[in-house]
Amino acid sequence: MNILSVSAEVAPFSRTGGMGDVCGALPRALAARGNRVVTVSPRYGRENDHLAWDTGVTFGFWLFGDWHQVRYTLQEIEPGLAHVLVENPHFERGGIYGDDSGSYGDNLLRFALLCRAALEVPRRVPVFGELLGDDITVHVHDWSSALALVYLAAHYKPLGIYSEARGVMNVHNAAHHGRYAASEFGGLDLAPRHLSALADDGNLSCLKAGLVCASDIVAVSPTFARELTTPAGGFGMDAYLRARASEGRLHGVLNGVDTDEWDPANDAHIAAGYTADDLSGKAACKAALQQELGLPVRDDVPVVGMVARLDYQKGVDLLTGIGDWIARQDMQLVVLGTGSERLANELRHMQARFPDKVRACIAFDNGLSHRIFAGSDFCLVPSRFEPCGLTQMYGMRYGAVPVVRSTGGLVDTVDIWNPADGTGVGWRFSEASPQGLLTALGWALLTWWNHPDAFARVRENGMRRDLSWDGAAAIYEQIYRG
Repeated sequence: MNILSVSAEVAPFSRTGGMGDVCGALPRALAARGNRVVTVSPRYGRENDHLAWDTGVTFGFWLFGDWHQVRYTLQEIEPGLAHVLVENPHFERGGIYGDDSGSYGDNLLRFALLCRAALEVPRRVPVFGELLGDDITVHVHDWSSALALVYLAAHYKPLGIYSEARGVMNVHNAAHHGRYAASEFGGLDLAPRHLSALADDGNLSCLKAGLVCASDIVAVSPTFARELTTPAGGFGMDAYLRARASEGRLHGVLNGVDTDEWDPANDAHIAAGYTADDLSGKAACKAALQQELGLPVRDDVPVVGMVARLDYQKGVDLLTGIGDWIARQDMQLVVLGTGSERLANELRHMQARFPDKVRACIAFDNGLSHRIFAGSDFCLVPSRFEPCGLTQMYGMRYGAVPVVRSTGGLVDTVDIWNPADGTGVGWRFSEASPQGLLTALGWALLTWWNHPDAFARVRENGMRRDLSWDGAAAIYEQIYRG
């Protein structure tokens, strides 16, 4: 199959979190199964953009009262997989969606331009020695690329172009709708009859447009798919998602991880390689992490790591809410992330109060994230909602046992440790409160301190779990075929 994957971010060129990782790894898995996959995302001027070369192909689009020309750059990295980056001055900024002042005011223009440009790639940009042509599946991700499905229906299919193309939409985070004033519709180069696809409660919703225009919708875990159809978990989109579910068009497919990038046996970012059969390298990684961050180098204390955006969704405040309890435990805590300055300051305050126990690394540092997973005994994911979550899976790969909240994909990936039969890969808690986190983390730490054989078993269970993309890629192929 020919698959056009359109997203605002794709690793290794751009990422703010899990979606960028998924949009880099899933296409690779699909290509490995014999499909031809082309990803399309903006060229933001990042350090890895040099990997793509100028194709010489340009094209223009009329949006919001002006003519916008784009240039296409290309990287073919392996058989069947190519990345196309769309170059335009509107994309070349410090952030992907915004900066410290908030979201960019012209994001509707920016991502409409991405969608228009992406749909021309199969017709104008040669990949693998030829054009992809009309026989494609268009796969979009979240609100920022959802308009591609509207443009597919509005500008191409009426002319007999991409007439058989299916449109599949992934929902990674339904909390972000791409919501704009209805008056902005006139700038989108769409006929009035297409307003109904975007209209939602008197405004425009790009997410809603994708949900109603997609042939099929994929939520990134089975539990998340069920949650999306409820008022509590649908973020105002539950009615549309229930309607699509009733048609059999809503699917829950659990994400995998890139097992080449996230491989403790062969990871250039960490101090020593190791496997589930030989954990001696993990002990070296723990000591190296403690030394790098200026913590006491001790192998007799558990290290608890957390790598996350610093915001309400991720439950960082649940962690800061048990700071005094952490101070009384013989443990070390390492947190890496950027986001809310208030939460960052709370973490800095914890570090200042407990300098021998806490490190707050307020940064986006991919290499350090690898070293935290490799050097930690536990990883925390106390999210209030988590469509799938990747950090708990990275943790399992690296022998950092997950302690997570029972929501979304965290339910689907973290089976609770059962000492009676030796099954399970971690601990979960239900109540989104500091006390809920404290209870689960307390049981985890007690196991580490008092039952080392049990802890070794739960760690091994996670490290041996198959977290690759192979199974998910096969399911996506079935969805593409309809």
